[in-house]
Amino acid sequence: MTVEKTVIDTLVVGAGQAGVAMSEHLTKNSIPHLVLEKHRIAQAWRTGRWDSLVANGPAWHDRFPGMVFEGAAPDSFVGKDAVADYFEAYARKFEAPVRTGVEVTRVVRNQGRPGFTVETSEGVIEAQRIVAATGPFQTPVIPSIAPKDDALYQIHSAHYFNPQQLPEGAVLVVGAGSSGVQIADELNRAGKKVYLSVGPHDRPPRAYRGRDFCWWLGVLGLWDASASAPGKEHVTIAVSGARGGHTVDFRQLAHQGIHLVGVTEAFDESGQVTFAANLADNIRRGDENYLSLLDAADAYIARNGLDFPTEEQARHFLPDPECMTAPLSSLNLHEAGISTIIWATGYAVDYRWLDVQAFDASGRPQHQRGVSSESGIYFLGLPWLSRRGSTFIWGVWHDAKHIADHIATQRKYSAYLPPADKQDR
Repeated sequence: MTVEKTVIDTLVVGAGQAGVAMSEHLTKNSIPHLVLEKHRIAQAWRTGRWDSLVANGPAWHDRFPGMVFEGAAPDSFVGKDAVADYFEAYARKFEAPVRTGVEVTRVVRNQGRPGFTVETSEGVIEAQRIVAATGPFQTPVIPSIAPKDDALYQIHSAHYFNPQQLPEGAVLVVGAGSSGVQIADELNRAGKKVYLSVGPHDRPPRAYRGRDFCWWLGVLGLWDASASAPGKEHVTIAVSGARGGHTVDFRQLAHQGIHLVGVTEAFDESGQVTFAANLADNIRRGDENYLSLLDAADAYIARNGLDFPTEEQARHFLPDPECMTAPLSSLNLHEAGISTIIWATGYAVDYRWLDVQAFDASGRPQHQRGVSSESGIYFLGLPWLSRRGSTFIWGVWHDAKHIADHIATQRKYSAYLPPADKQDR
C-alpha cells in the first residue's frame, strides 16, 4: 500500500448527510480535509430503504439551511431518491472533496508523533483528526430469537424494497417504529395478510391545528431536549410521511385488516411464536404521548393568543379492535400461513475500523456533543449527539457546525507560538 505524501488535516469517514454537512462547515472554516465514502454520496438513501419511502419530515424542515428541495412543495414529503440527489447536489455546490469507492478499514493513533494512520482500500494516508460520520444505521440487527426455519423468508427492514419481492403468504412484521408501521401498511394495502408486533413507542400527530408536528416540536423547544426521558431510551417513534403524510393510528391499522400483537418474545421448533401481554398498554402509552403533544400545543396557542383552527376530532379514537381486547398470546406461523418475517428491529453501530480509545466497555462512543474522549476523534450523526434533533437532516447540520468550530479552535491552539519562540525564528 502507498502512503499519501501530505498529511491531511481532517479526514471525514462517510459521505451521507453527516459527512456532507461536516465538509461544508470545514470548508467554511478553511480547514483542509478529505471525505472518504465506500459507496457513493448518500448511498444508504438509495439502496438501504424500501422503494416507496419518503422523508418523515416536510421539505421545508428536513433539509440543510443552504438549499431547498428543487421542485418540491414546502409541505410535501420528498422521496428517498430525491433526498439522495439533494445531498449529491449540495456537495457539488461547495465542491466537497469527496472520494467515493474508498473504504476505511483501520484507524490507529500514531506513536511519538501527532495524528492517525488510516488504512483504506486504496492505500494508507495520515490525518491529524478523524470525524466518524457513518451515522447510526450501520449494521441491521435481527434479534437472536429469530427462528431457525429454512421454510421462512426472513429479512431485516433494510433489505425490504417492495411487496413483490416477498413469497406468497402472510407476513409478520416485528417492530412498530416508523419503518415497521409503514412497511406493514404497504403490505396490507398490497393485499397481504399482515401481523404487526407492537412494542413501546411514541406516536406524535402528523399535524395538529394546521401545523406539522416538526413545527410544534420546534416552537415548544422539544427538538432541543438534551437527553431522552428516563425509561424511553429504546422507545421508537411511529410517524409517517407516506401518501402525503398522516398520523400513525394503530387502531385504524387494525380496522383496515392488520392484526396487531404484543412484543414478540420467542419461537419454538414447531413454529409457535409467543407474544407479550402488553399490546393494549403499549398502544395506550402511545396515546398518552400523542395527547401530551396536543395538550402542549393547545396551551401554546392559548398563551400566545393565536388564531389557529380548532381540531376537536384529533382527540377522538376509534374503538379498540378485537386484537386489542382479546390479544393473541401465541400463534403457529405455519397454521397462520405466515411465510415471511420482516425484522424492523433497528441497527447497531460498527466502529471496528476505529482502533482508538474512544469507547466505553460496551463499545459505545464516549463523547460530549460529538467531541470524543480520545483527542482528535469526533462522532457525527448519532442519535442524541447533542439533542433530540441530532438524527434529523437539519439537526446533523448544526451538530457538524459545532464540531467544525471545535476543530478550528484546536488548530489555533496548535498554531500558537509563544513570543520567545517567534523571536528565535
